[in-house]
Amino acid sequence: MISRASRWPEKTKSGTLYYPYWISYCVGVCEEQGFDCKLVDCITKGFTVEDTINEIRLSSPKWIMCEITTPTSSYDYSTLKAIKKEFPEIKLIVGGTHATILPQEVLTKCPEADFVVRQEYDFTVPQLVKAVENGEDISEVKGISYIKDGEIIHNEDCELTDLDKLPFVSKVYQKYLNVNDYSYALAQNPMIQIVASRGCPNQCNFCSYPSTMGGRLYRTRSVKDLADEFEYILTEMPEIKEIFIEDDTFTVNQQRVSEFCDEIIKRGLKPIWSCNTRVDLDYNTMKKMHDAGCRLLVVGYESGNQKVLDETKKGITLEQSREFAKNTQKLGIKVFGCFMIGLKGDNLETINDTYEFAKEIHPDMCFFQQAVPFPGTEFYQWVKDEGYLTTEDYSQWLNSDGYLNCLVDYPYASPKEIEKLRDSMMSKYYFSFAYIGKTFLANLDWTEFKRVFKGGTQYVGFRLHKMVKGGDD
Repeated sequence: MISRASRWPEKTKSGTLYYPYWISYCVGVCEEQGFDCKLVDCITKGFTVEDTINEIRLSSPKWIMCEITTPTSSYDYSTLKAIKKEFPEIKLIVGGTHATILPQEVLTKCPEADFVVRQEYDFTVPQLVKAVENGEDISEVKGISYIKDGEIIHNEDCELTDLDKLPFVSKVYQKYLNVNDYSYALAQNPMIQIVASRGCPNQCNFCSYPSTMGGRLYRTRSVKDLADEFEYILTEMPEIKEIFIEDDTFTVNQQRVSEFCDEIIKRGLKPIWSCNTRVDLDYNTMKKMHDAGCRLLVVGYESGNQKVLDETKKGITLEQSREFAKNTQKLGIKVFGCFMIGLKGDNLETINDTYEFAKEIHPDMCFFQQAVPFPGTEFYQWVKDEGYLTTEDYSQWLNSDGYLNCLVDYPYASPKEIEKLRDSMMSKYYFSFAYIGKTFLANLDWTEFKRVFKGGTQYVGFRLHKMVKGGDD
């Protein structure tokens, strides 16, 4: 199952499946504006194209909104074409990262899509539907692309969303989804994903979201609004074990984070939560987060070589990473450390530096991934300009098992060699005596043990499957 809302749209190796949070926010806005909506997650239901068409036949919608991603775009196009063939009267709206950065291509390869909504589409979709239903001029609807008289038209970009005007996405999940269908290998389940901010001011050259959906202008919900949703989840959805704040970087404004934590503590709430952060998070803010229930931090260490970090415009130092790791260990906050190989500036020596650095700072959970050239990123343009990009055929992005192929042929390593390095690093890290002894056995309570055991067995299953198929020499 490949989640269209994931930052890494591929079949996961440890059972992670994101909530469809972008579409869910849009559904909440549409309902507040009086539209009759139905949210169906075809991924969790395991729907085939035929199943999807049967669901549409039962629901008889006038409009359908869906998301597409770069790795899944070929399949997504075929699904849209099948829907339009069966129901030519239904208007199809397409959004998401791929549609935002490549609307011209989407409408060229899939003219069955009536409209593309670019970037944040929460309020664009209801505005568009009203305009069409009322026979109004859609040239005034910002943030859409469409075909008119054989020509592809791109209206000007939409205004970025005032996040306090968004409904609680948790209420949308509660109404339409089964929380047990979703999981995050690093979280206690059932978990829930909400958004506290959008946009990221950092300049990492490999990251897709700031180049597509949220932009680089950092915007936040008010402390009260965010705390209110936490309280709603704790009160109305007691089955939820952990709240994950799915921001690009929740801790951009550390003063605001402190104020949020103060509000949680003042209300006497006892949530368990986690978030994405950076290694520049200071100790005092981190401690306050811990006191307010923060269990785990997801952080992009990316590389163990300073020159590579500088080439990627990460804006951090190895010393900051070491200090971050030391502070989390002191406070007892779990860390999910993200590392990439094949970044700009990398070579076999710097990749080994990354593995050795991971061993040094020893995150509780670790993820090594090949750098992916998502369209719209500087990294994509760099590998293309250098002639390293193996294909621009997006149907080749995923292998037959649904995992991301390495798409870059480096002077120092072929795509297959990069994939082997990635898998080797993952296996060496998780199957080392240091990890098993120090993390897996010594520092886990029963809840943590069950979570890690589940993720670990799913990953082992992935590795065994790959070995049987001949993915390893």
